[in-house]
Amino acid sequence: MMEPILYSKTEATRMLPLALAFVGDAVYELYIRTHILSDGNMTAGALHKTAIKYVCAHGQAYAAEMLKDKLSEEETYIFKRGRNAWSATVPKNCNVTEYRQATGLEALIGYLHLIGEKDRTDEILSFCVSQIDQKEE
Repeated sequence: MMEPILYSKTEATRMLPLALAFVGDAVYELYIRTHILSDGNMTAGALHKTAIKYVCAHGQAYAAEMLKDKLSEEETYIFKRGRNAWSATVPKNCNVTEYRQATGLEALIGYLHLIGEKDRTDEILSFCVSQIDQKEE
């Protein structure tokens, strides 16, 4: 994965939560796309269909709910900032609660990525994938 531009925790904490989520969304999407490629060669349509269960707000919200008890105090703070950030729009394929949970997760991933916590970012992303996979079974 691309090496992040490192920010101090203070600098990253001062960023707008939706800016953190903006970065976190990209990191999450890249992780998922790379992950599903390990399942073997698929057509672009099959790759997209597989990715949707992980990257939709519904899946992210479920993973975030399962993750909550495993977060540090600092991570919980960042997650809540993202979750509580006001957004003018909500996608039509999910409810407001799911969208906010997903945004909180993306903000946390963005934060960890920007401060260079690659191992923790990977740990959380792997956990999210496993939770969504278990839910689908």
